[in-house]
Amino acid sequence: MNASIEFSEIGGVTVNSESFPSGATPGPANPAPRTCSGEAPGSWELPHRPESAGVARRVTCAALDAWGVDDNASDQVLMVVSELVTNAVEHALPPVTLRVERPAADTVHIEVDDGGPAAQEGSWATTGGPEEHGRGGVIVSALSTAHGSRPLAHGATHWADVTAV
Repeated sequence: MNASIEFSEIGGVTVNSESFPSGATPGPANPAPRTCSGEAPGSWELPHRPESAGVARRVTCAALDAWGVDDNASDQVLMVVSELVTNAVEHALPPVTLRVERPAADTVHIEVDDGGPAAQEGSWATTGGPEEHGRGGVIVSALSTAHGSRPLAHGATHWADVTAV
């Protein structure tokens, strides 16, 4: 797995490291590119807002493309990423961090860290009726070969492994 891609999400647009002027210092105006490869995991801090599921899908899709993951497996990984990030944004406190790595040729490992349970759900989570909620765990379970959660000092990590060929 030598596939590698460097990119950074800036206002919904993915740019590569060549987009930065020579000598530019990473910072708010020039965020540091992220590296996503089979050997080094990709890690992204996501804003605590509903749009983060879309950002998470875009950066994950770029990694899956770089790794040569087929379309069917990519769709499954993207659905799991979307569910885990959406749950973190709707039901937990910030920060939200997404990590995606490929520990083996046939596996994509996904982790989403959150800041622990929120005292109340985000206002966007309460706009739909009960019939629109509660399926995320079932979806993650159906699409992953293994999944779970582990506590952190200030929150939790929710993870899943998805077959990717």
